[in-house]
Amino acid sequence: MNLIRSEILPKPALPDVQSVTSRGYELARHWRVVEGSFLKFQMVSCEAEFKRAAASANRQMQHAQIGWRDPAKTRDAWARIHGECAEHGVAVDRYGICLDWSMGIPRDQRATAMRGTGLILDRPEDFAALTAAAPVAPHFGDFVLGFPAAVENTCAALAAGATSIGNLGQYFTFRLQGASDDIACTAATVEALALIAAQPIEVLVHSNLDDGFAALFQDLGSVMGAVLLERHIGSLIGATVSHCWGHHFSDPVRRLAFHVALAEVAGDTPGTMIYGNTTSYRGTAAENFASLASYLRIDIAGQRLAPTGHAINPVPVTENERIPDVDEVIEAQLFAARLATHEARHMPLLDASPARALVAQIVAGGRSFFDKAIAGLTQAGIDTANPFEMLLALRRLGGRRLETLFGTKHEATRSDIAEEVAEMAHTHLDRVPQTLRATLAAARPRVVTATTDVHEHGKLVLDEVLGQAGAEIIDGGTSAEPHALAAIALNEGADAIALSTYNGIALSYFKALRECLGNSIPVLIGGRLNQIPDASNTSLPVDVGDELAAAGAIVCREIEDAVPALLTSLKETT
Repeated sequence: MNLIRSEILPKPALPDVQSVTSRGYELARHWRVVEGSFLKFQMVSCEAEFKRAAASANRQMQHAQIGWRDPAKTRDAWARIHGECAEHGVAVDRYGICLDWSMGIPRDQRATAMRGTGLILDRPEDFAALTAAAPVAPHFGDFVLGFPAAVENTCAALAAGATSIGNLGQYFTFRLQGASDDIACTAATVEALALIAAQPIEVLVHSNLDDGFAALFQDLGSVMGAVLLERHIGSLIGATVSHCWGHHFSDPVRRLAFHVALAEVAGDTPGTMIYGNTTSYRGTAAENFASLASYLRIDIAGQRLAPTGHAINPVPVTENERIPDVDEVIEAQLFAARLATHEARHMPLLDASPARALVAQIVAGGRSFFDKAIAGLTQAGIDTANPFEMLLALRRLGGRRLETLFGTKHEATRSDIAEEVAEMAHTHLDRVPQTLRATLAAARPRVVTATTDVHEHGKLVLDEVLGQAGAEIIDGGTSAEPHALAAIALNEGADAIALSTYNGIALSYFKALRECLGNSIPVLIGGRLNQIPDASNTSLPVDVGDELAAAGAIVCREIEDAVPALLTSLKETT
């Protein structure tokens, strides 16, 4: 099916891209990278310079994700993680700061935004106070680029010494509650990219592919196509785009193959970090150490085979249960450093030929995807030399449609998403008694499934389980606004809503949904059912399952619990 411009960009006039980028370039006269503690300590002009030197010396970089709601705790952790690891001879080179998603909302509107569990930095001085706590490269990787507050947050990050700022991938897929104007969001992102491009030193525009289209694409060639499209958009503004991946890359051969393929495509552009394969964390902390070692070994080996400057990211083994605390972050960093020492001796035993055999196919698939996308968009009347139009068109088309239009699926280079979803759905469905499945199939209830945020993995598994058990699934979307989700359920005559939530807003979201919905439709909710209490002084979330149940939600601790819960709700409403 051919694309039509009026379908993608129906407004006859969009903001003038030259005016938007000029504002960013003008801002660079006043907002520049400040030489923070990391740059001074390492005696480099930017992190990209440090990364190139590390890659050339075969020095393995390490990355930690930190950022608790309490700024004082985060500042203390910034110093403590670096200091305690250094005492063991381990260098933690960079921190990714877990900003709260409300940071994507402009500062003057943030007070009324729904809050998660992350860090909130209200002033540029707060950014600088954090990054001054230890000589670690600050990586502002989430909820900066791609959101309405992109410009003000980028200014603050630069003034705090950051030379890696993201997350461009989130622009394409993340949607904030109460921030639905995608044109304003695009304008802020383009202006912030121009501000970065105009810096007198190199600042990397970070993009986590797993937060963007990689979580939706079925083939690694398509993922590489997204890399090329994002690099193209960056080049139109003069910005250097650097990519991260890893959440959903479970197969070791394909994980290593993608790393080598990205090294070929990226050339001299250093990578930010390789994210942990957190979807493999499905057991106890002890069991998760096996998953931690499994993906770290591949990432360490990848840096030896094709050095790119990507830092490895040892995710604490409690990540699937809750936000890890400081001691657990330190533990994971020490584990990774020791593993890297052992891996140096294991390299002669590694046969990388199965991974290398896929590299050419991934690269070719990416170039084909890119060429088809540029041709298709051009034919539709999209100006592919206009970064504003390119960003907005890709966002509105969405990952699944883009791959349908421009991708090619190959069994050898398939992504892990479909395989993981099918495997997890099978496991959960096997736990449902056949009698309950037969009863649900006979009732054929209409269920709206949705997520409270961008994390779609749980919803995909839920859709498979309920669909195979006999329910009719109505897609309520990801990052669904409570009022929009309620409208879908009421208009479709749904028998129930099944919500998947990830972190930090389970109770507040449910209450907002119930206000819009009334008591007419039962709501099942599962996932990470936690929230930080308003009076908390620990900055850590607590389980709110009991509060959800008291408020009227049907709490499902496991996905398979949704089947009997749904049957019970059907009885109560008939």
